Amino acid sequence: MRQVGFILEDGFQVMGLAALSAFEFANTDLGREAYGLRVMSERGGTVRSSLRIGIETVPLADAPDTLMVVGELQPRPLSPGLRAYIAEAGRTSRRVAGLCTGAFALAEAGLLDGRVATTHWAHARDMQERFPLIRVDDDRIFVADGNVWTSAGMSAAIDLTLALIEDDHGAELSRAIARKLVVYHRRPGGQSQFSALLELEPRSDRIRRALVYAKENLRRPLTVEEMAEAARVSPRQFSRVFREETGQSPAKAVERLRLEAAKAMLEDGRHSLDVVARDTGFTDRDRMRRAFLRAFGHPPQSLRRSLRLIEGGDEAAG
Repeated sequence: MRQVGFILEDGFQVMGLAALSAFEFANTDLGREAYGLRVMSERGGTVRSSLRIGIETVPLADAPDTLMVVGELQPRPLSPGLRAYIAEAGRTSRRVAGLCTGAFALAEAGLLDGRVATTHWAHARDMQERFPLIRVDDDRIFVADGNVWTSAGMSAAIDLTLALIEDDHGAELSRAIARKLVVYHRRPGGQSQFSALLELEPRSDRIRRALVYAKENLRRPLTVEEMAEAARVSPRQFSRVFREETGQSPAKAVERLRLEAAKAMLEDGRHSLDVVARDTGFTDRDRMRRAFLRAFGHPPQSLRRSLRLIEGGDEAAG
């Protein structure tokens, strides 16, 4: 049985505990206690979340097989004892993970020096400034560098945990757990933290409807007339209001949605470039290549190669 320890301190985010459910389902599906779960704090006893919900914890004990540090809304300095415990776990535990701003705890303990790491995008710049020896990647939902793992926002902690379980027991179990958690199986670590729909931030429901319609119908040509019909306004009014609310033309916004979908398919690694181009509405790989060069400065093949290198490095480290 592998021991998994979760470290909580006052102010932790409750959503980080969702990772516990993934390990719980792993035990259920395997029909045995493959993971022993321990919720810890420096002194033990009741620890209160940022919502003031109390969770009972046990005091720190021997470093577990996998140590996971749950983040807080605002990361705070560690006590000397907790810093020493996490630093020691980096040497003795098989894996150490910082969930969301829990990455700051790993950084303070010196575990991220010289490594690539991520955290919630809102805290990434602060992390880079405070810990210049870290290569902070603010656009990935989780990163594994050697035996040290970090995730972005708290929902990304589930993706990280599914990846840990997949490493231990294979993709089939990880997929089964994802279905039970009703989450995507599983977002690759290289997937962006950001969503084009969120970044466009339309103010009105009608423009939001048009964007959702476009995202759900990327294989179609998606003319202005078609999107205007989804928004229930005239094409002329649609183009004007769309630009006012998003700062972009409908065509440019649709291209961003196509790029986001294409990037996700490439990261998944199961589809050829021709299939990705077809299913995301680029029609052919040359048109998709030009769009990638405009948006990212590199062709889609480069993304796929870089992901293979990352995965290869992770496998070699494991």
